[in-house]
Order: sequence, then structure tokens, then C-alpha cells
Amino acid sequence: MMSTHPGEQHRPTVSSLEVDSVVVDFQGLRAIEDVSLTLRSGEILGLIGPNGAGKTTLINVLTGFQPVMKGSVQMGGVDISDWKPHERSRRGLVRTFQGVLPFAGLTALENVEAGGVAIGLGRREARAEAVRILTDMGLSAKADRQAGTLPFGEVRRIGIARAIAMRPRFLLMDEPAAGLNDVECSELHNIIRGIAARLNCGILFIEHRMSLVFKLCDRVQVLQLGRTLAVGSTTQIRNDPNVRKAYLGEEAAAC
Repeated sequence: MMSTHPGEQHRPTVSSLEVDSVVVDFQGLRAIEDVSLTLRSGEILGLIGPNGAGKTTLINVLTGFQPVMKGSVQMGGVDISDWKPHERSRRGLVRTFQGVLPFAGLTALENVEAGGVAIGLGRREARAEAVRILTDMGLSAKADRQAGTLPFGEVRRIGIARAIAMRPRFLLMDEPAAGLNDVECSELHNIIRGIAARLNCGILFIEHRMSLVFKLCDRVQVLQLGRTLAVGSTTQIRNDPNVRKAYLGEEAAAC
């Protein structure tokens, strides 16, 4: 489904993205307390927990939008804690947002092209890559449509396509299934699996739809009140009594 980016084979391999003992305060309120996380190339790691557990804050830490009081972020063993967000994205640390943020007045093609331009590609190369990505994702027929006129599910996919155009080594996805129906969720599952497999891209996947998390992820990390409650395989997390009590409830048994 997903083709390898031209020139991607020339980028040095980065095998892991790591958060080490991070602490974040918001005006005296402890939002994240001593959280560590490891995401490996080609792996899909689910990050789950109740609202307010610190999931989006942790993505903001990883991408450089949220400074930390203690701890570090490392990519391939290199400390990137002081790197600006654009420096991280240009080196392959890319995110999608919880809210769909298309350039509504631009076409679908121009939206995806913008991802390539953002990492320094020339317009011609960025456009050619955008065409390939839209074709891979079954959106080529919508290339010339303004993003603001497309259905919600297709706009979600364009946001993911724009992230792919940024040639991610690690892709951080904040609730990409929010607002999607069952058919669209099935399509999303296939797209994300394709990204991880074809690009050898590590994916951090925040999602409240547990059926999708347990079907898609290789491992799951659970946050509660800014702390790590558990980390393990989907089977381990599904059967963990502390996780069931704190978050999953009986939903886990049905997944």
C-alpha cells in the first residue's frame, strides 16, 4: 500500500525514541511525574489512560512544545531535549493533532505538499511525493478538491498523508480515530500498519477506542494521573487488574 520515500534509504537509521524520567509542572501542578517511554523503529506503541492522564502533554514533550523540569528526550541515543520543534520534525519526529488542522483553503494535494516543503524539499519534489502518497492512500481523486469541502474522514486521512510527506522516523498520533465510523477505523488500521511496515516508522498511538488499540498495537503503555501505571503487550494490559480498575473496566473483556 505505502511506497518507500525516495531518498529514504540514504537517511541514517535511528532505532529508538526515548523519554527518560520526565517531570512536567503546570504552575505548580504536577502533570507528568517521572515518566519514561521507549518507542522502537517499526513498532506501534499505544498510549492510553483517562482524560487528564498526561498523554497529550507527553507528546508535547516529545515534539518540543512543552519544556520539562527534569528528565530528557533522546532520539537514536542523542539528547534532543533542547531542540526546537522544527529541528525535531526535520529530523523525522512528526506528529498529527487531536483536532484536524487542514489548510482549509488549499487543495488536498497542496496540504500534503506542505508537509514536504516543511522539511526542506523543493516544490517539485514535494508535489511529486504528495501525488504518490495520495495515490497510495486512495485519495488521488480528491487531489484538486479544497480540503475544507471534504468529508471529515477524508480530512483525517489528508492530515496523516501530510505527516507521511514529512518522512517520519517516528510518528506521534493523537486520537486519529476520533469522530470516525467503523469502516473508516478499519481503513485507518490498514493505513497505520502500512506506515509502520513500509517506512519502518515507530508510531506512538494515543486512542480511546480500545478495540482499535488492542488490534493495532504491539505494546501498550498506560498513564494515570501523570504516572505510568503499566507497560506491556496488549494481552498483559487487557488482563492487568490495576489497569481494568483504573481505566478499562469491562470494556477490555469485549476487545
